[in-house]
Amino acid sequence: MKKMAIIGAGVSGLTVNRLLNNKYKITVFERETTPGGLIRCKNVENSLFHLCGGHVFNTKRADVMSFFEQIFNLNRDFIKTERNSTVFFENGEVTNPEKHSMFVHRTSWVEGVPYPIENHVYMLKQQLQDSFIADVLKMQRSYHRRKPQNFEEFLKWNFGKTLYDLYFKPYNEKIWRTNLKKIPVDWLEGKLPMPSMSQILYNNFNHVKENDIVHSTFWYEREGGSQYIADKLAENADIRYNTNINSIEKTSDGWTINGEKFDIVVFCGNIKDLPQTLKCKQIEPFANDIDHLQSHGTTSVFCEIDRNPYTWIYLPSQKYRAHRIICTGNFSSANNRVKRLSATVEFTDYVDKDEILENLKNMPLNPQYLTHEYTKYTYPIQSGNTRAMIAGLKDILAKQKFYMTGRFTDWEYYNMDNAMGAAKDMIERWKL
Repeated sequence: MKKMAIIGAGVSGLTVNRLLNNKYKITVFERETTPGGLIRCKNVENSLFHLCGGHVFNTKRADVMSFFEQIFNLNRDFIKTERNSTVFFENGEVTNPEKHSMFVHRTSWVEGVPYPIENHVYMLKQQLQDSFIADVLKMQRSYHRRKPQNFEEFLKWNFGKTLYDLYFKPYNEKIWRTNLKKIPVDWLEGKLPMPSMSQILYNNFNHVKENDIVHSTFWYEREGGSQYIADKLAENADIRYNTNINSIEKTSDGWTINGEKFDIVVFCGNIKDLPQTLKCKQIEPFANDIDHLQSHGTTSVFCEIDRNPYTWIYLPSQKYRAHRIICTGNFSSANNRVKRLSATVEFTDYVDKDEILENLKNMPLNPQYLTHEYTKYTYPIQSGNTRAMIAGLKDILAKQKFYMTGRFTDWEYYNMDNAMGAAKDMIERWKL
């Protein structure tokens, strides 16, 4: 039986191992002490803390769903949960308070407009409704024949200037911390809602709620959060934890990793590590492009907040850096052991504790700090040639029996199911 090395015990590496462990003798190398990558969790104050984000499972791909159901008992171990997300606006500046929920925040109050905001324009103040209608009429008269070339154009052309200025621009600039004109729209296709204007108008006329749209429900673990998924995928795998990859070298008949010989390598780590660790001439023409790949990290702040009915809360306000609150204490009762509600407040990039505490003072729902975790790589950002560059590198290395898949290998904004699907696609393409 041939020996295969898988680098990275995140969702991608664990999926590859599950799909191929009957065909190869597999060793998985992982730098952390536990499996899961971005979906890792730990307990704090007897409550579950997602170290980065708040990961849930749903998918449009039948083959990914079938793979998932072969491993997990959905009815026994998971809860099918409805999304109930909201956008918070403050101090009555935007919305009609009699039409939706309000929350007291110390000496002020916030109003929640259901997400996605484009379905709920009828909840906005009359002035904003009028402005949105003017946008629709203008968009109808000046139909754009060419495809949007960047994220800013996509947002303005699909939602209008009023919603762009009110929500989409401030919220997305918080996440991406870059000029939205520099973000290619092709990269985000399939990862964000992309409704037509007719759909937006229909949803407003008929008061269509979030639980009536695609991905309105998701599966969530009864116990252990997404760490349960990682641990289950990792069962019976030969995983070497606490292992840094110092050297990957091509030999005449295979590869060596840290001096150990393998016939095949599947790389599911961060592509930025390859120019330093991969000792073969094929990587050299790509090293500069890889070095210039851009991304953002995440500071996830675990907090106790006021009880509320939401799953996600989106925060466009410029009064603080945080862009959303993930109410994981509402995902499963097993997650929540604090007096109020456990949740993760999410900031883009590194934020130190002093700045975190200062930001929390100004935020809604009175968050009380428990702990925080910084993850250096969470949001990959593509440029116009990123996909072509990585596809070219993959094709060259595959001829040497070195294969690649994963969120930070492909430099794609994969959710959990996308990562599983990409792993399956790689195996099928190269007939592993």
